[in-house]
Amino acid sequence: MQIMSSLFGVHESALRGRAQQVELIAQNIVNADTPHYKARDIDFKTLLSEVQSNSLKTTDHKHFPVSVDQLTVDALRYRVPLNSSSDGNTVEMSVEQAAYGRAAADYSTVLNFIRSDVTEVKRALKGE
Repeated sequence: MQIMSSLFGVHESALRGRAQQVELIAQNIVNADTPHYKARDIDFKTLLSEVQSNSLKTTDHKHFPVSVDQLTVDALRYRVPLNSSSDGNTVEMSVEQAAYGRAAADYSTVLNFIRSDVTEVKRALKGE
């Protein structure tokens, strides 16, 4: 993964974070009828700032890079419901569907950045 990090910078971590966000929102939707389930999301700004600050702390090649999987605990947030439910469930389908669409679009955007980086690397290898 070190090669990927050096080639694509923060985009690799961003893609992993966005994938986790989409998965988390999908879990919220699946648990819409589960009593006492609390809807969750990832604070993406917190996640990326932790990735950037921790990547700066690895000053030696022997240091272990911090993965996005280890950082989601700090970036994980519970949603505050607009309308309370009698069974304690905080999932609101309209909110989750909108969040899912936004997160999927953000994932696609990061993927396009990576595709652009790959295209540039390919062109450089061809000598263009």
